[in-house]
Amino acid sequence: MAEISSEQVVFNKPKVELHVHLDGAIRVQTILDVAKRRGIPLPANTVEEMRQKIILEEPATLTKFLGKFAEYMHVVAGDKEAIRRIAYEFVEDKAKEGVIYVEVRYSPHFLANTKVDPIPWDQKEGDLSPDDVVHLVNEGLKEGERAFNIKARSILCCMRHMPSWSMDVVTLCKKYRHEGVVAIDLAGDESLNCEANSQHRRAYEEAVRCGVHRTVHAGEVGPPSVVREAVEVLKAERVGHGYRTLEDQELYKKLLAQNMHFEVCPISSKLTGACDPDFTKHPVVTFRKDKANYSLNTDDPLIFNSDLHLDYSTAHRYMGFTEEEFKRLNISSAESCFLPEEEKKELLGRLHEAYGMMQSTAF
Repeated sequence: MAEISSEQVVFNKPKVELHVHLDGAIRVQTILDVAKRRGIPLPANTVEEMRQKIILEEPATLTKFLGKFAEYMHVVAGDKEAIRRIAYEFVEDKAKEGVIYVEVRYSPHFLANTKVDPIPWDQKEGDLSPDDVVHLVNEGLKEGERAFNIKARSILCCMRHMPSWSMDVVTLCKKYRHEGVVAIDLAGDESLNCEANSQHRRAYEEAVRCGVHRTVHAGEVGPPSVVREAVEVLKAERVGHGYRTLEDQELYKKLLAQNMHFEVCPISSKLTGACDPDFTKHPVVTFRKDKANYSLNTDDPLIFNSDLHLDYSTAHRYMGFTEEEFKRLNISSAESCFLPEEEKKELLGRLHEAYGMMQSTAF
C-alpha cells in the first residue's frame, strides 16, 4: 500500500478514531532505535528494509498478518523507555492526521516480561509487569496529549487464546479507569469462543458489574454467531469490525435498531483478507446506505503502511463517501466513544463547531 500524499487528503477536518492498536502503530525508526540501544539484532538495518519485512502489500490471511508482529514486538516489549516512547509518538502521529480524540488499544501482557505466563516473544524474565505497562502507556499518552493538544484514551485487550489473562485485564481496567483507561476489548482468533473459554465471559461480567465499557473484535473473519455472542453474552457496546454481521440479516437489523456501533477498518479488512479486495463491495457501503452507526479507523497502520487519510480517501474514491457522510460518521463516533458524558459533550461541541453544524438540543 503506497504512502499517502497530501493531495489525497479528502477530509481535512477534525476526526475521531476508535479502533487502532498501539503495537500496530509503532514507527519503524523507533523499532530500529530501540533495537540498537538494546543490542537486539534485526533482519534489516534501514527503515526501508525493515518496513519491507513488516508491511503487508497484498491481501493475505489474518494468520499471516498476526505473524508480522513477531518481526518487531520482542524489540519494544519489556522496555520501559520504548513503551513510553511509542505511546507518546502515537499521539503525535494521530495529531498530524487531524485526530482530536483517539482510543488506542493494546494487550498489556504482550508488552510485559514478568507476572505474565507465558512470557511473550521469547523474552527472558525481566521486571516489567502488565500493570507497569499500563502505567507507562498512560504516562506516554498524557505527555502526548499535553504536547499535541489532542485527547487520547486507552482500551485494554484480552486475547482469545489466553483466557487466563482476562481477569487480570479487567482488574487493570478498574485500577486505571481514572487515569486514561476507558474500556476492555477481546481480540485474536475468533474461532475460540467464550463457551469454551469462560474466563473471558467472567471478565466481561465483572466489567458490566463495575461499569467498565466494552468492545469486542467480532465478525472480522468469524461468522455472525461471534458477533451475536459479543453482544448478547459479553454485552459489548461496540463491535470491532463486524463485517460478517451482514450474513445474518435478522441480527444485522436488530443491531441497526439498537444503534450498535461498528468499528470499521477499510484498508485493514482488505489486507487481512477479512473482506473482498474490491472496495466497492465492502460491507461499509451497506452500513453507509443504511445510515448505520460506525467509525473509520486504521487498525494497524504500521503493518498496512497506511494512515487515517488513506482509509478516508479509499472510502471517498471507491465507496461513494461524501464530506457530509464523513461528518456524520465522526459525530456517530464521538457519540459512541467511551468518554464520560461531560467530556463526550465537549468533544461533540468541538466537532459541531468545526463542521459548521448547529448542535441540536436534546429534549
